Amino acid sequence: MDIFKDLLKFTVVDVIDVILVALLLYYIYKLVKGTVAINIFIGIIIIYLAWRLTDFLNMELLSSIFGGFMKVGIIALIVVFQPEIRKFLLMVGSANFSRRRNFLKHLNFLKTETSDETNVDTIVSACNKMASTKTGALIVLERNNSLDFLTTTGDEMNIRVTQPIIESIFFKNSPLHDGAIIVKNNIVKATRVILPVNNEKIIPQRFGLRHRAAIGVTEKTDALALVVSEETGHISYFKDGEFIVFKDTDELTKLIKKDLV
Repeated sequence: MDIFKDLLKFTVVDVIDVILVALLLYYIYKLVKGTVAINIFIGIIIIYLAWRLTDFLNMELLSSIFGGFMKVGIIALIVVFQPEIRKFLLMVGSANFSRRRNFLKHLNFLKTETSDETNVDTIVSACNKMASTKTGALIVLERNNSLDFLTTTGDEMNIRVTQPIIESIFFKNSPLHDGAIIVKNNIVKATRVILPVNNEKIIPQRFGLRHRAAIGVTEKTDALALVVSEETGHISYFKDGEFIVFKDTDELTKLIKKDLV
Protein backbone atom coordinates (compact mmCIF):
# COMPACT_ATOMS: atom_id res chain seq x y z
CA MET A 1 0.00 0.00 0.00
CA ASP A 2 2.85 2.38 0.80
CA ILE A 3 4.23 1.88 -2.72
CA PHE A 4 0.90 2.85 -4.27
CA LYS A 5 0.71 5.91 -2.04
CA ASP A 6 4.17 6.97 -3.22
CA LEU A 7 3.11 6.51 -6.84
CA LEU A 8 0.06 8.71 -6.27
CA LYS A 9 2.36 11.42 -4.94
CA PHE A 10 4.26 11.45 -8.28
CA THR A 11 4.21 15.14 -9.24
CA VAL A 12 5.11 17.22 -12.28
CA VAL A 13 8.45 18.00 -10.65
CA ASP A 14 9.17 14.26 -10.47
CA VAL A 15 8.41 13.92 -14.19
CA ILE A 16 10.78 16.79 -14.99
CA ASP A 17 13.39 15.18 -12.75
CA VAL A 18 13.15 11.87 -14.65
CA ILE A 19 13.35 13.64 -18.02
CA LEU A 20 16.44 15.59 -16.96
CA VAL A 21 18.14 12.42 -15.72
CA ALA A 22 17.31 10.69 -19.02
CA LEU A 23 18.83 13.62 -20.95
CA LEU A 24 21.93 13.53 -18.77
CA LEU A 25 22.37 9.78 -19.37
CA TYR A 26 21.85 10.33 -23.11
CA TYR A 27 24.59 12.97 -23.24
CA ILE A 28 26.95 10.76 -21.22
CA TYR A 29 26.26 7.85 -23.58
CA LYS A 30 27.06 10.05 -26.61
CA LEU A 31 30.18 11.21 -24.82
CA VAL A 32 31.71 7.82 -24.00
CA LYS A 33 30.35 5.77 -26.93
CA GLY A 34 33.21 4.21 -28.86
CA THR A 35 35.94 5.53 -26.52
CA VAL A 36 38.10 4.04 -23.78
CA ALA A 37 36.28 6.29 -21.29
CA ILE A 38 33.52 3.70 -20.89
CA ASN A 39 36.10 1.15 -19.69
CA ILE A 40 37.51 3.63 -17.16
CA PHE A 41 34.01 4.41 -15.94
CA ILE A 42 33.27 0.68 -15.47
CA GLY A 43 36.54 0.35 -13.54
CA ILE A 44 35.48 3.13 -11.15
CA ILE A 45 32.10 1.42 -10.60
CA ILE A 46 33.87 -1.87 -9.80
CA ILE A 47 36.09 -0.14 -7.24
CA TYR A 48 33.04 1.52 -5.68
CA LEU A 49 31.22 -1.83 -5.40
CA ALA A 50 34.34 -3.44 -3.93
CA TRP A 51 34.48 -0.65 -1.35
CA ARG A 52 30.83 -1.19 -0.36
CA LEU A 53 31.35 -4.97 -0.19
CA THR A 54 34.48 -4.77 2.00
CA ASP A 55 32.72 -2.27 4.25
CA PHE A 56 29.73 -4.62 4.58
CA LEU A 57 32.05 -7.55 5.42
CA ASN A 58 33.94 -5.42 7.97
CA MET A 59 37.24 -5.86 6.10
CA GLU A 60 38.68 -2.71 7.64
CA LEU A 61 42.04 -2.58 5.85
CA LEU A 62 40.68 -3.04 2.32
CA SER A 63 37.69 -0.86 3.13
CA SER A 64 39.93 2.01 4.24
CA ILE A 65 42.04 1.69 1.08
CA PHE A 66 39.03 1.74 -1.23
CA GLY A 67 37.39 4.43 0.91
CA GLY A 68 40.45 6.65 0.63
CA PHE A 69 40.35 6.27 -3.14
CA MET A 70 36.66 7.14 -3.32
CA LYS A 71 37.11 10.26 -1.15
CA VAL A 72 39.32 11.79 -3.82
CA GLY A 73 37.18 10.27 -6.59
CA ILE A 74 35.83 13.63 -7.79
CA ILE A 75 39.33 15.03 -8.31
CA ALA A 76 40.40 11.79 -10.01
CA LEU A 77 37.37 11.97 -12.32
CA ILE A 78 38.20 15.54 -13.32
CA VAL A 79 41.81 14.60 -14.10
CA VAL A 80 41.05 11.35 -15.93
CA PHE A 81 37.99 12.55 -17.83
CA GLN A 82 39.17 16.10 -18.54
CA PRO A 83 38.80 15.80 -22.36
CA GLU A 84 35.42 14.07 -22.03
CA ILE A 85 34.12 16.64 -19.52
CA ARG A 86 35.20 19.46 -21.83
CA LYS A 87 33.47 17.80 -24.77
CA PHE A 88 30.34 17.21 -22.67
CA LEU A 89 30.11 20.91 -21.76
CA LEU A 90 30.64 21.83 -25.41
CA MET A 91 27.84 19.46 -26.44
CA VAL A 92 25.40 20.98 -23.92
CA GLY A 93 26.29 24.57 -24.82
CA SER A 94 26.26 23.90 -28.56
CA ALA A 95 22.87 22.20 -28.43
CA ASN A 96 21.27 25.17 -26.67
CA PHE A 97 22.91 27.70 -28.97
CA SER A 98 21.88 25.73 -32.04
CA ARG A 99 18.23 25.68 -30.96
CA ARG A 100 18.23 29.46 -30.46
CA ARG A 101 19.89 30.02 -33.82
CA ASN A 102 17.42 27.78 -35.65
CA PHE A 103 14.51 29.56 -33.95
CA LEU A 104 15.78 32.95 -35.12
CA LYS A 105 16.22 31.63 -38.64
CA HIS A 106 12.51 30.86 -38.81
CA LEU A 107 11.59 34.46 -38.03
CA ASN A 108 11.12 36.21 -41.36
CA PHE A 109 12.55 39.52 -40.29
CA LEU A 110 15.66 37.93 -38.82
CA LYS A 111 16.42 35.41 -41.56
CA THR A 112 20.01 35.41 -42.73
CA GLU A 113 20.74 35.64 -46.40
CA THR A 114 21.32 32.37 -48.18
CA SER A 115 24.59 33.79 -49.52
CA ASP A 116 25.97 33.57 -45.96
CA GLU A 117 25.44 29.81 -45.86
CA THR A 118 28.46 27.68 -46.62
CA ASN A 119 28.43 26.47 -50.22
CA VAL A 120 28.81 22.75 -49.55
CA ASP A 121 28.45 21.80 -53.23
CA THR A 122 31.45 23.99 -54.12
CA ILE A 123 33.59 22.55 -51.32
CA VAL A 124 32.76 18.93 -52.19
CA SER A 125 33.37 19.64 -55.90
CA ALA A 126 36.79 21.10 -55.04
CA CYS A 127 37.58 18.01 -52.94
CA ASN A 128 36.62 15.78 -55.88
CA LYS A 129 38.93 17.70 -58.19
CA MET A 130 41.81 17.54 -55.69
CA ALA A 131 41.15 13.84 -55.11
CA SER A 132 41.56 13.16 -58.84
CA THR A 133 45.05 14.71 -58.73
CA LYS A 134 45.89 13.32 -55.26
CA THR A 135 46.26 16.81 -53.83
CA GLY A 136 46.20 16.65 -50.04
CA ALA A 137 43.70 18.91 -48.28
CA LEU A 138 42.21 19.51 -44.84
CA ILE A 139 39.06 21.65 -44.61
CA VAL A 140 37.43 22.47 -41.27
CA LEU A 141 33.83 23.73 -41.23
CA GLU A 142 33.08 25.82 -38.17
CA ARG A 143 29.66 25.42 -36.57
CA ASN A 144 28.61 26.75 -33.13
CA ASN A 145 31.94 26.54 -31.28
CA SER A 146 34.23 29.42 -32.18
CA LEU A 147 37.55 28.33 -33.69
CA ASP A 148 39.24 31.71 -33.20
CA PHE A 149 41.76 30.05 -30.89
CA LEU A 150 42.90 28.02 -33.92
CA THR A 151 42.83 30.76 -36.56
CA THR A 152 45.59 32.58 -34.71
CA THR A 153 47.93 29.63 -35.39
CA GLY A 154 47.69 30.25 -39.15
CA ASP A 155 47.22 33.11 -41.58
CA GLU A 156 43.93 34.93 -41.03
CA MET A 157 41.94 35.45 -44.23
CA ASN A 158 38.59 36.82 -45.34
CA ILE A 159 37.99 35.15 -48.71
CA ARG A 160 34.65 33.99 -50.09
CA VAL A 161 34.58 30.27 -50.83
CA THR A 162 34.90 29.31 -54.49
CA GLN A 163 36.23 26.16 -56.11
CA PRO A 164 39.27 27.88 -57.70
CA ILE A 165 40.15 29.50 -54.34
CA ILE A 166 40.14 26.16 -52.48
CA GLU A 167 42.11 24.41 -55.22
CA SER A 168 44.69 27.20 -55.38
CA ILE A 169 45.16 27.16 -51.59
CA PHE A 170 45.96 23.44 -51.56
CA PHE A 171 47.97 23.46 -54.81
CA LYS A 172 51.19 21.59 -54.06
CA ASN A 173 53.43 24.56 -54.86
CA SER A 174 51.25 27.07 -53.00
CA PRO A 175 52.77 28.59 -49.85
CA LEU A 176 49.35 28.18 -48.17
CA HIS A 177 48.81 24.46 -48.81
CA ASP A 178 50.41 23.22 -45.59
CA GLY A 179 47.96 22.88 -42.69
CA ALA A 180 44.19 23.30 -42.60
CA ILE A 181 41.75 25.96 -43.68
CA ILE A 182 38.80 27.05 -41.55
CA VAL A 183 35.51 27.94 -43.26
CA LYS A 184 32.63 29.78 -41.61
CA ASN A 185 29.53 31.19 -43.36
CA ASN A 186 31.08 30.60 -46.79
CA ILE A 187 34.21 32.55 -45.83
CA VAL A 188 37.73 31.14 -45.55
CA LYS A 189 38.69 32.54 -42.15
CA ALA A 190 42.25 31.22 -42.04
CA THR A 191 44.78 29.08 -43.89
CA ARG A 192 47.85 27.12 -42.72
CA VAL A 193 46.07 26.45 -39.43
CA ILE A 194 47.75 24.07 -36.99
CA LEU A 195 45.21 21.64 -35.53
CA PRO A 196 45.47 19.48 -32.40
CA VAL A 197 46.48 15.93 -33.38
CA ASN A 198 44.83 12.92 -31.78
CA ASN A 199 47.33 10.17 -30.95
CA GLU A 200 45.03 7.98 -28.84
CA LYS A 201 42.55 6.69 -31.41
CA ILE A 202 43.73 3.74 -33.48
CA ILE A 203 43.28 4.41 -37.19
CA PRO A 204 44.53 2.48 -40.24
CA GLN A 205 48.19 3.08 -41.10
CA ARG A 206 47.28 4.39 -44.54
CA PHE A 207 45.89 7.51 -42.88
CA GLY A 208 48.32 10.23 -41.86
CA LEU A 209 48.55 13.44 -39.82
CA ARG A 210 45.73 15.18 -41.71
CA HIS A 211 43.30 12.48 -40.60
CA ARG A 212 44.58 12.57 -37.01
CA ALA A 213 44.23 16.36 -37.01
CA ALA A 214 40.67 16.05 -38.34
CA ILE A 215 39.84 13.60 -35.54
CA GLY A 216 41.44 15.93 -32.97
CA VAL A 217 39.58 19.10 -33.94
CA THR A 218 36.19 17.36 -34.30
CA GLU A 219 36.67 15.69 -30.90
CA LYS A 220 37.49 18.93 -29.08
CA THR A 221 34.88 21.08 -30.86
CA ASP A 222 31.64 20.59 -32.79
CA ALA A 223 33.37 21.39 -36.10
CA LEU A 224 33.19 19.18 -39.19
CA ALA A 225 36.26 18.20 -41.21
CA LEU A 226 36.99 17.01 -44.74
CA VAL A 227 40.28 15.36 -45.65
CA VAL A 228 41.65 14.55 -49.10
CA SER A 229 44.41 11.95 -48.87
CA GLU A 230 47.62 12.83 -50.69
CA GLU A 231 48.52 9.13 -50.97
CA THR A 232 45.22 7.62 -52.14
CA GLY A 233 43.10 10.58 -53.21
CA HIS A 234 40.32 9.29 -50.95
CA ILE A 235 37.94 11.81 -49.36
CA SER A 236 37.18 11.33 -45.65
CA TYR A 237 34.51 13.07 -43.58
CA PHE A 238 34.78 13.53 -39.79
CA LYS A 239 32.27 14.47 -37.12
CA ASP A 240 32.59 14.11 -33.32
CA GLY A 241 36.02 12.54 -33.77
CA GLU A 242 34.68 9.72 -35.92
CA PHE A 243 34.86 8.69 -39.59
CA ILE A 244 31.46 9.20 -41.21
CA VAL A 245 30.77 6.60 -43.89
CA PHE A 246 29.14 7.72 -47.16
CA LYS A 247 28.48 5.97 -50.49
CA ASP A 248 29.24 8.78 -52.92
CA THR A 249 29.76 12.53 -53.11
CA ASP A 250 26.03 13.18 -53.41
CA GLU A 251 25.42 11.51 -50.06
CA LEU A 252 28.44 13.32 -48.60
CA THR A 253 27.00 16.67 -49.70
CA LYS A 254 23.64 15.84 -48.11
CA LEU A 255 25.31 14.76 -44.85
CA ILE A 256 27.33 17.96 -44.55
CA LYS A 257 24.33 20.18 -45.35
CA LYS A 258 22.29 18.37 -42.71
CA ASP A 259 25.06 18.67 -40.09
CA LEU A 260 25.54 22.39 -40.79
CA VAL A 261 21.88 23.24 -40.13
